[in-house]
Amino acid sequence: MPAFNPLVEKLSPPPVPSVFAWGRAYQGAKGPLIDLSQAVPGYPAHPDMLRLLGETASSRAFTGYGPIEGEAELRNAYAEHVSQVYGANVGSENIHITSGCNQAFVCAAMTVAGPGNTVLMTEPFYFNHETTLAMMGIKTAFVACDAANGFLPDLARLEAAITGDVRALALVSPNNPTGAIYPPPLLDAVFRLCRQKGIWLILDETYRDFMPEAGKAPHGLFILDGWEDTLISLYSFSKSFCIPGHRLGAITAGSTVVEQVAKIMDNLQICAPRAAQAAVARALPLLAGWREENRQEIGRRADALKAVMRSLNDWKLDAIGAYFAFVRHPFRGVGSAEVAEKLAREAGIICIPGAYFGENQQDYLRFAFANADVPTIGLLEERLRNFTLS
Repeated sequence: MPAFNPLVEKLSPPPVPSVFAWGRAYQGAKGPLIDLSQAVPGYPAHPDMLRLLGETASSRAFTGYGPIEGEAELRNAYAEHVSQVYGANVGSENIHITSGCNQAFVCAAMTVAGPGNTVLMTEPFYFNHETTLAMMGIKTAFVACDAANGFLPDLARLEAAITGDVRALALVSPNNPTGAIYPPPLLDAVFRLCRQKGIWLILDETYRDFMPEAGKAPHGLFILDGWEDTLISLYSFSKSFCIPGHRLGAITAGSTVVEQVAKIMDNLQICAPRAAQAAVARALPLLAGWREENRQEIGRRADALKAVMRSLNDWKLDAIGAYFAFVRHPFRGVGSAEVAEKLAREAGIICIPGAYFGENQQDYLRFAFANADVPTIGLLEERLRNFTLS
């Protein structure tokens, strides 16, 4: 057999399917399976969203190739949306539509770094970002984020880690896996550091629609002079509109970045799914109230998980926000995968081992609490209290 690409071959298999396999082994002794694994909305798409998808998917207008940068209707609508969210002046020339936010990260990374360059990340890190860079031959360097600091990045550590071969700093806020929300002053300071050092700031904001406060801009970076020369912001329509299977994301960046991304996108996919683009362009203003209701519901789920964790002496909630909680399990010295596998098989709780987000995270599990409603989250209390490894 001919050889495989060693950069791909050395990667571990995708982590989520292995976690699902543990869940399939659960026999139901503790009650229904509780899925806190993959970050998917725990409620269905709005009927109007489904109607729009049906209308656009059955239209001949969207069966051919579309503009590489995205449908003009969606680029305009999303630029207006970004401008409203951030109180900024963002135009359609600053928008590139992608097939999901993972593809947005691929495009952003390829735009600013190549084989042998380094992208700086924080740890815990989102595993798809790390593996994406690895398979492209881009090196990664990591800055540890401490639980004592709410898993927020430390500016001095970031500055010390920016060496000559670093081309970009990649951050996720609200964070995956910890849920930590980076305060606007911190993001402002990080942006200014990146600008000073002459590197790009790639900011994944997939979960920004689920911030605890309504109507508050996640940051003020888009109103800074020259933001286009440093910032590349990533977004996903999957969570807000409950359509992860339709694979739709966006990049907000300077027009020169968009031009570079188009070169990459033309080779990756030519254009993002056109019917979904047309549907979301119309849904953006139409479903604003529904999206706000969902933001409030996710907040109730977060509060329910906080209440459960307060009732448990040994399990510690070290960070929570948007979609995720980073939970410290009580079994010191035991690997997170061993704990997660037994939780799934015996207690019927599926979650992601902390070690998947960095080897130094063996004491942690990621709970994607947005997947479960409030009553289901309440079931965790008894199951966790009675769970043992013996």
